Amino acid sequence: MSEPTKIIECPRDAWQGLEKNIPTARKVEYLLGLVNAGFRHIDAVSFVSQKVAQMADSEEVMKQFLASLPAGAAAPEIIGIVVNERGIERALATPGVTTLGYPYSISAYFRRANANMSRAESRALVEHLRKATKEANRDHVIYISMAFGNPYDEPWGPELVEDTLFWLKDIGVRSVSLADTAGSANAEQVGAVYRAVKGCVAGIELGVHLHSRPEDAAAKVAAAYEAGCRRFDGALTGLGGCPFAGDDLVGNIPTETVIGTLAARGVNTGITTAALEPVIKLTQRIRREFSTAEVIQ
Repeated sequence: MSEPTKIIECPRDAWQGLEKNIPTARKVEYLLGLVNAGFRHIDAVSFVSQKVAQMADSEEVMKQFLASLPAGAAAPEIIGIVVNERGIERALATPGVTTLGYPYSISAYFRRANANMSRAESRALVEHLRKATKEANRDHVIYISMAFGNPYDEPWGPELVEDTLFWLKDIGVRSVSLADTAGSANAEQVGAVYRAVKGCVAGIELGVHLHSRPEDAAAKVAAAYEAGCRRFDGALTGLGGCPFAGDDLVGNIPTETVIGTLAARGVNTGITTAALEPVIKLTQRIRREFSTAEVIQ
């Protein structure tokens, strides 16, 4: 029997780059569709600047989503992304958000460009997040951005990831996802980095949040799984691009590719191809209606 493998569906990551705002009701419909398909872990909302208009209704989305769940239905894990103390406060005040996620960058350039923080400031925020979620009886996940390299000609190597993981473990973090933020890693690199660092984090659930061109996605998933990964982020149809990659075809790993690749290795994710069909149709409708760019299938 295969080890338990966790699939995290990421509509928040998929939606935030769309040019046209998705109405709250449509977001709620989509989240309910994911629950009906069998997803138990959803990266659904973020509590960031109001300049990110697509995510400005996160509190209302959660309110309507919880009210719309069928009576007696178990609510899924809902991840809410935060990038500062105000975001942490908002997320903790929002019913239904069970897990707070924070992107911690090991790239100084990206950390400053994305969050305008120094390394010390970012680490202080992670420690505050860990303490605040513990006190509020919530969970947390830290994403290590640029974990597989970066396009900025900065020093990089698995030892930087390992150093970060040791620090996170020391302060009590128990869930971490390695992010290929720029979509620059190939399958061999994904497997090599995961193998290089997994041994230093006994007691931490270590996952991957990968970006890829469509033709490379399955190989990256397989490489991570064979290296020992049992937690995978994805977005149906690969919706959600990577603005740092300079390639419109680089987006999130399609969840259907994750599930299919794992199924070929005998892994039961609890989500069937048939169950995915209705929510894939919802995804395709959202792509058509709320993106001004050409849709890549």
